[in-house]
Amino acid sequence: MHVPDGFINAPVSAAAGVVAAGAVAAGLRGARRELDERTAPLAGLVAAFIFAVQMLNFPVAAGTSGHLLGGALAAILVGPWTGVLCIAVVLLMQGILFADGGLTALGVNITVMGVVTVVVAYALFRGLVLVLPRTRRSVTVASFAAALVSVPAAATAFTLIYAIGGTTDVPVSKVLTAMVGVHVLIGIGEAVITMLTVAAVVAVRPDLVYGARGLTAPLKLRVDGELVDAAPAAAPAPAPAGSPKKLWIGGVVTALVLAGFVSFYASASPDGLEKVAADQGIDKNVEEHAAADSPLADYGVKGIEAPRLSGGLAGAIGVGATLAVGTGAFWVVRRRKTAAAEA
Repeated sequence: MHVPDGFINAPVSAAAGVVAAGAVAAGLRGARRELDERTAPLAGLVAAFIFAVQMLNFPVAAGTSGHLLGGALAAILVGPWTGVLCIAVVLLMQGILFADGGLTALGVNITVMGVVTVVVAYALFRGLVLVLPRTRRSVTVASFAAALVSVPAAATAFTLIYAIGGTTDVPVSKVLTAMVGVHVLIGIGEAVITMLTVAAVVAVRPDLVYGARGLTAPLKLRVDGELVDAAPAAAPAPAPAGSPKKLWIGGVVTALVLAGFVSFYASASPDGLEKVAADQGIDKNVEEHAAADSPLADYGVKGIEAPRLSGGLAGAIGVGATLAVGTGAFWVVRRRKTAAAEA
């Protein structure tokens, strides 16, 4: 759902930029409360992982594909404030290095794909966790529902922005119907990816999942051939100790494999926004990307003719760049929190 330059007029793009800048500033302050010495390094990994998975377009209908937006996943794994920052880092890297998503539309993209998805997903996630049994399974179920709803919510937000500042005269009702319709289908893919990822991390290190803090699965005992909940312990079991280094290394390797190899097999069909834009005619005024001459534009390395090698190297470079920028930013946030606490 990367909005290119030319879909939204300059005044509304600028206003969205102000909203996005405010959200990032608020995220920088809020992330200090969410991150600690163990989770700060993982925030950069989450950004890199989302970058990698966004390269894996999956088919959702005839001639249409979708990809992860990642707001729900980031919010659940590292917290909503940090989640906004993760998506902002991903979109910045995509726009500057790969000419994906307009630079004048960066504020629109951060607002739609970062702020809206995170706010909607995390609000629904927390509401579900409060009413569901306090178990790890509840976290995965809630993550599925939150991710599913966040995608059509983002599509609705884009349509609202288009209604205010669209550069074509296509009826808003037609855009809304088409955008929500296709993005409900994309939301199913988003929900599955989010649920599986959250479940995998919760199974290994639940103490590192922001949305799973304070939740413990009851001990099961087999009585007369049936599993029953054991009596609660007098004190909660301590969180797993030690460094999350293994999880970090495993996540980096997974992101590199996804972006550098699996992405070659992703669907080549246009994504939901591209398909709707072409079908409805809202792309008539699209502008050439300012970074169209980037050596990594369109997720390939300029000068390398072999598509598999070119795309794989571009994906690996993108993962590395996103990881470096994200980790550096969250390390600075963590240091400022530590400095403030010591002052």
